[in-house]
Amino acid sequence: MPTTILKEPQVFMLREEMEILMNERQSLLNATGAAAVFIAKLDSTLLPESVRQAAQVLSYSINKLPEETLRDALEKVRSEFIARA
Repeated sequence: MPTTILKEPQVFMLREEMEILMNERQSLLNATGAAAVFIAKLDSTLLPESVRQAAQVLSYSINKLPEETLRDALEKVRSEFIARA
């Protein structure tokens, strides 16, 4: 198996890309957690049909997430609420 030696500029670029991806993940976890809390507290019987359909799509998308990801998202939102209190 051949080994690849990365040069300093390549390592720097990979580190930058990893940092960007980690920041994006945190943002997505925050949005997902907030959406999950919003859906959980929503009374769908009070919504117009078009809004109810959008809420169902969002709920379905959230429910398709891996359990660990959803747990991370909810924890992120919980920590945001604690920090703002």
